[in-house]
Amino acid sequence: MTMGRVLRYLLTALLLLTASALSAQLTDESRAYYDRWVRTAERAEEVIKLNRASQAAFEQLRAEVRSYRDTFNRVRGENSDRIKTLEAQIAALGPKPGDGESEAEDIARLRTHLNEQLAKLTVPRIISEEAYSRANGLINEIDRIVRARDTKELLKRGPSPLNPEYWPDAWKDIKQAMTALANEVAFNMRSDVVRERLKSNGPGILLLSVVGLVFLARGRRWSEQAGDFLRSLGGVGTGVWSFVVSLLRILIPWVGVMFLVQSLEMMDITGLRGALILEQVPYWAAAILYFNWIGRQVFLFNAGTGFRYLSQSQVRVTRLCVDLLAVMLVLHDLIVLFERLENIPEATRAVTGFPIIVMTALLLLRLQRVRAQGQVKGGTVDGAEAARGGAGFSRLVEFLRRALYLLGIASPVLAMFGYNNAAEALVYPAVKTLALIAALVIVQRFLTNVYGWLTRKGDEAGDSLFSVILGFLLAILALPLLALYWGAREAELTEIWSRIMMGFDIGGVVISPSNFLTFALVFAIGYTVTRLLQGGLRNSLLPKTRLDPGGQNAIVAGTGYLGIFLAALLAITTAGFDLSSLAIVAGALSVGIGFGLQTIVSNFVSGIILLIERPISKGDWIDVNGKMGYVRDISVRSTRIETFDRTDVIIPNSDLISGSVTNYTRGNTVGRVIVPVGVAYGTDTRKVETILREIAEAHPMVLANPAPSVVFQRFGADSLDFEIRAILRDVNWALSVKSDMNHEINRRFVEEGIEIPFAQRDIWLRNPEALSGTAAATQAAVEPTTETPPAMLTETDMDGGTGDDY
Repeated sequence: MTMGRVLRYLLTALLLLTASALSAQLTDESRAYYDRWVRTAERAEEVIKLNRASQAAFEQLRAEVRSYRDTFNRVRGENSDRIKTLEAQIAALGPKPGDGESEAEDIARLRTHLNEQLAKLTVPRIISEEAYSRANGLINEIDRIVRARDTKELLKRGPSPLNPEYWPDAWKDIKQAMTALANEVAFNMRSDVVRERLKSNGPGILLLSVVGLVFLARGRRWSEQAGDFLRSLGGVGTGVWSFVVSLLRILIPWVGVMFLVQSLEMMDITGLRGALILEQVPYWAAAILYFNWIGRQVFLFNAGTGFRYLSQSQVRVTRLCVDLLAVMLVLHDLIVLFERLENIPEATRAVTGFPIIVMTALLLLRLQRVRAQGQVKGGTVDGAEAARGGAGFSRLVEFLRRALYLLGIASPVLAMFGYNNAAEALVYPAVKTLALIAALVIVQRFLTNVYGWLTRKGDEAGDSLFSVILGFLLAILALPLLALYWGAREAELTEIWSRIMMGFDIGGVVISPSNFLTFALVFAIGYTVTRLLQGGLRNSLLPKTRLDPGGQNAIVAGTGYLGIFLAALLAITTAGFDLSSLAIVAGALSVGIGFGLQTIVSNFVSGIILLIERPISKGDWIDVNGKMGYVRDISVRSTRIETFDRTDVIIPNSDLISGSVTNYTRGNTVGRVIVPVGVAYGTDTRKVETILREIAEAHPMVLANPAPSVVFQRFGADSLDFEIRAILRDVNWALSVKSDMNHEINRRFVEEGIEIPFAQRDIWLRNPEALSGTAAATQAAVEPTTETPPAMLTETDMDGGTGDDY
């Protein structure tokens, strides 16, 4: 015996001894329940050790252990608040005095009383924890054994259906089963008890039969009449009522089948075999009608698009293949029922099931070919539409479709070599999965059409976020069905659901669907109240105050941040999350925030500072890092500026706090405009000053106090430079005022004969011989100049060229 096994036995014994000691403190009823659990656990351990029980016995044992586990799980979570209160009371009394030290009698009595109460509440929890862990381990071992058996059975190789030796025996078994069924019916028909029952129940049987036949015959007509009535309510052209009519077309005939089945059961002429078959008829009828509904939806979709994707003949082929697939599923269920009733050998089971597998695979292959032809016709195989539609989720769905087709087609090959269980485990779930995917697509399209009808978005609803989220939710809801199709046991799904409901422990915080939904609901309510409060402040209260728009925006934004913070805090508290544990998680995340999110945090803090100090406000004209425009929005991370080119510039808030920002309209809109102008040398400067002052004073946007001024700025290289400096009522009109003044300056200077000079440049050539040739060089050598450069050309001598080109 290994050391690990010895330690395991010692630990088990220790737990049993501890549980026995603690159980002495339980009530009689609790002790009896715990004793029953111990006996059940020991029996389960023995059964698991021998591993000889049947699948049904294991499932029954698992259900029994699970019921105990659920009880222990409930008990271990009880009295949590009371236990915390008692522990806090004991802690408030301080540490217990050591040896040789005395304690006040009242405090000692209170400490003893609190410890006794704590023990009474803690003992059931300790026992439940131990029992829960034991039950959980037993369930896991049972599941492991059952899964191993299922895997072994799935990969088991049996007789090949292609072996001719098995065919006569298979045909003989089929005839015997049919003969036995017919003999049972004939025997019951000759029975006096059955005849007497037919006489007494004759009117009811006749009524049910007539009603069932009427529902089958008139179901289509009634559904169309119901559709005409619904269309009169509105929504024509959205496809909503067509979907409802299609549901009625399968619901009404199915009700008729139920009436007929009930009438046959009242006759009681079928016998044991016939009764078992009759029980399955409603399910088979539902499967056939369900697949027929899918085929009809394919027809309606292609008819609505003008048969763009599939032609009418291809739609007919598709509907026929879909209907035949439903028939194949029914025949497979009939073969399974035949095996259960007659206890046929494996060879007969393989021979009878093989033709259905082959036919199902051929139907899948035909559907795949029709789909490929429809894609080529609809233009979704190549080109831009393929690139657009083949990405993301659509590509995944298409991959799953092709994989399912391939699995179905590969099934006959497995059956040929004797792997009949594996073949059936592939082909029939593939068919059911394809039907489920088609149904999900149809339901998504219907609900999207309803959304488009209610919101008046029409066909645009298909591209909305609602359609995407709806598809995601439908896919999640379909996961349990898919798991059942592909061999998952109901007990396993129930186990997964139980674990989900128990929650997950993340950093000491237990997150379960219940507290998560509580958190989401409370936070949604708080968020909605915050938004309503913001709307009331923005539209009703703040406009009546004297606050500027920037201040109003700051108050509204601050209210939003505060409200969201309080909503999150209240939601966390209501959901029961431990804030101390969350603080540990937040402390761990702070390291990542400090390194990876420091820029975002810096912008967030800067945004808060902007809202509090308000160096800039919404509507201000600012210039930051060469970007000039109006502030349109200040958020916690960035500020949006609309430039004069009507483009939006997003500037991080940290740049506005740490950088240099020019605010032209902070506090008021009064600002100065400067209009420069130059006149030719020789012009009367006082006359120019008078004209410019008159122009400035005449403009309506220029303030009289302080009065505008004219400055003789400098003697320029080409002109005498003046500036008009004026204070405007609204600096936002600076460009328009400057343009008006320039127009008026040009007009007055023309009237007064004042010249606005062109820029002039003198060009000096270092080597004049390069232009005049040898003669010019000789002349330059004979007659050198001493006071002037060798040659001088003006701008006009160079055909309008400028000195900047040299």
